[in-house]
Amino acid sequence: MTNRLNILVKQSCLLALLAISATSAQAQLIGADAGELPAEQQSRFNAPSAADQAATNTNTSWQTGRYGPLQPQPFAMPADAFPSFGSHLFSGGFRGVRADGLNPDYVIAPGDQVTLRVWGAVEIDRVLPVDAQGNIFIPAVGPIKVQGLKHSQLDSTVRSAVSSVYSSNVQVYTNLQGVQPVSVFVTGYVQNPGRFAGTPNDSLLYFLDQAGGIDDAVGSYRKVRVMRNGATIASADLYDFLIDGTLPRPQFRDGDTIVVEERGPTVTVEGDVARPYRYELMPNAMTGQALLELARLKSNVTHVLLRGARTSGPVSSYIDVADFSLQSLQSGDQVLFSSDLRDDTIVVQLEGSYYGPSRFALPRDAQLHELLDAVAVPEEMTDVNSISLKRVSVAERQKQALEDSLARLETTYLGASSATTEEAEIRVREAELISSFIERASQVEPNGRLVLAHNGRISNIRLQDGDVITIPEKSDSLLVSGEVLVPQSVVFTPGRKAIDYIEGAGGFTQHADDERILVVRQNGEVREAADVTLRAGDEILVLPAVPTKNLQLATSISQILYQLAVAAKVAIDL
Repeated sequence: MTNRLNILVKQSCLLALLAISATSAQAQLIGADAGELPAEQQSRFNAPSAADQAATNTNTSWQTGRYGPLQPQPFAMPADAFPSFGSHLFSGGFRGVRADGLNPDYVIAPGDQVTLRVWGAVEIDRVLPVDAQGNIFIPAVGPIKVQGLKHSQLDSTVRSAVSSVYSSNVQVYTNLQGVQPVSVFVTGYVQNPGRFAGTPNDSLLYFLDQAGGIDDAVGSYRKVRVMRNGATIASADLYDFLIDGTLPRPQFRDGDTIVVEERGPTVTVEGDVARPYRYELMPNAMTGQALLELARLKSNVTHVLLRGARTSGPVSSYIDVADFSLQSLQSGDQVLFSSDLRDDTIVVQLEGSYYGPSRFALPRDAQLHELLDAVAVPEEMTDVNSISLKRVSVAERQKQALEDSLARLETTYLGASSATTEEAEIRVREAELISSFIERASQVEPNGRLVLAHNGRISNIRLQDGDVITIPEKSDSLLVSGEVLVPQSVVFTPGRKAIDYIEGAGGFTQHADDERILVVRQNGEVREAADVTLRAGDEILVLPAVPTKNLQLATSISQILYQLAVAAKVAIDL
């Protein structure tokens, strides 16, 4: 047993040594020829790979001319977690307003009341009820049948009857003063079945809302019936109302019953649709076409992922959206619509000094030099050696790197303990300083500038969708910013040093770090002022000093300040 254990230990040690050797060999291979990479390789390392782009470039922004393929998302929720299409219908105010029944199409029924005014040869001013036989009785005229008449027909009918008795010098005015209230039963799959009061001309939705709406778990929004004396007098599909505004308008009578039937087969829809819902399909229309008529797809949908269960077992298919219309569906299916068609072109944008359009649709493998060779520029005005490029993925990585640095600063310093009271007081003041600095620094948005120029040459990198290429004009000025008294642009004078321009801008502020002076080139390159010769178009950026004697803290903040200068050309004062 002991010998076997020793053998296992030796094998484990040997495997560990092999792993260390492999790592060391790789590190030696990478670092064997240490030094600065050529410009083309440097830019290729800085540029994100196609896999990186596919992972990050998943949104569309037509304002920036950037578009890209959307990746299908997995089903995040079970089908039952999706609301039914129509569930929002009864969150409005259908129950809040009752109809008065006085519209022109209202059909007069027993119990209604008619105002009658007659003047001239005879004077009559009465409110006449419609009796059980459907008549109103006018003295000296007799009974007049009004039941079944529309409100718009009432005046002419009464006027004709009165004129048959009083042929001249008689004026007649009628008005339907009030309608007989009704009680309607609401039952089936609703939240609160019961008997509810209303008027004959109230809508179907009014009574359903009185009952709390349709039960979203089992109720049907497509099969609602109005019954009278055991027979169906109207049927409603609330999807027609939601989509087209169509709704049957039966005139209710006392004792009518509204029945909401059980929900039929449903299919869950999600992905690139306006709203993810559980849609109820009619049993005789269980096809993809029926679902497409209900779901509102986004314009760029290309494919459909269908998952469900059949008698043979679970099924899953990924098909073109054009073929989905012929696909048969079953209750419980889950459908995900997605834009999953990779375009063979990319869109890049130009800004600065050039002739021609600002956006170009190019092949996916287009190189920078191919585009630049096809773009005309004003020869005497354009600085062709300072071309730079802004890339969304670079900006995202810069933002993430900045957030990581700020998080490390917050974690390592703000969580540290103090040994003495004096040290604790110092840490409290520094903590306030750091918190304020982190809050302001986290709001900085990197520009995603990718440096292309090196030793007077522009790297020929592969372009990516959404790239913004900057072709700057030649400049006669130089900008002085950061911790100087009077930030300003001044005319460039060959031979002058950075300190000369700073003194011309009023000198350093009291917060300036006179040893951290950066020069930002037009092409986005950031260098120490002592290492470069100034040229027109440069920006002199004076960084702030870190007001702490804590060496570790000062180093961390200085690194973050440099990150901000590289990513966004800003110098945040602590």
